[in-house]
Amino acid sequence: MKPGLGRQLQGRRILITGGGTGIGAATARACAAAGMQVMLSGRRLAPLEKVVSEIRTSGGEASMRVGDVVAPGASEQLIDAMGEDFGGIDAVFANAGYGIEKPVLDATPEEIRRIFDVNLVAAIDLMRATGLRLREENRPGHLLGCASILGKFTMPGYGLYSSTKAALTHVCRSMRCELYDDGIAVSSVHPVTTRTEFFEVAQKESGAGHGPVVKDGVPTHAPRIFVQSADVVARAVVKCLRRPRAEVWTSSVGRLSAGIFELVPPVYEAMLRSEMRRKRREAGSGR
Repeated sequence: MKPGLGRQLQGRRILITGGGTGIGAATARACAAAGMQVMLSGRRLAPLEKVVSEIRTSGGEASMRVGDVVAPGASEQLIDAMGEDFGGIDAVFANAGYGIEKPVLDATPEEIRRIFDVNLVAAIDLMRATGLRLREENRPGHLLGCASILGKFTMPGYGLYSSTKAALTHVCRSMRCELYDDGIAVSSVHPVTTRTEFFEVAQKESGAGHGPVVKDGVPTHAPRIFVQSADVVARAVVKCLRRPRAEVWTSSVGRLSAGIFELVPPVYEAMLRSEMRRKRREAGSGR
């Protein structure tokens, strides 16, 4: 089956990393509701147990594995676990990741390596390992990587985060062409600001004097038109699993804005300079 054709989801098996909270958890529930067998992975046991319990209570099938996606051999171990629990794998959503808001000059080498390892290297490795397994078994499948609207443009303080997502977008595009004739679809997912614990984590990871000012789960500077729930992303992912497409956008306004910014770089960079001045004023006044 070619990647662009409609696919039945009932009984198909999906692995979701970062599945205990936010977009991962919402997508797990939505996939299970669509009849898929779902395995969640994450670093914390309690959130994973909660989502698995919710799915099973609703009559769905779910299992979980606790672990860090950057651990050696993590991808192969998760794929093997899919075989143990469900007899194989049909799709993967490489969703694990985090953000920091910090100027590049203020970031340490360790912070730079860590965010690239988690957001990019681990995601590529998981999609690569899943693609190899699907191709070895001569089966169609679907690889999805969670990018971001910031995979298309960036903002002051988000250079490291957005560069991981831009690179993941390019990898997905390349793999999509490489695997098309194998019947393996590849999609990048581009959420806008999503109301999850993501920004509280970003605030913590960014360290003292950096990070977003968060209220009700989103940065105070985020335009309301760009704010959505995790369920919006989850529905878009399930729709893409049914009928694969190259990019999953959860906001038409976000997609239009990204396109405009790419077409007129001088205007876009003038906006970024203005944003950087705002941040410096806020920092100087103690916010």
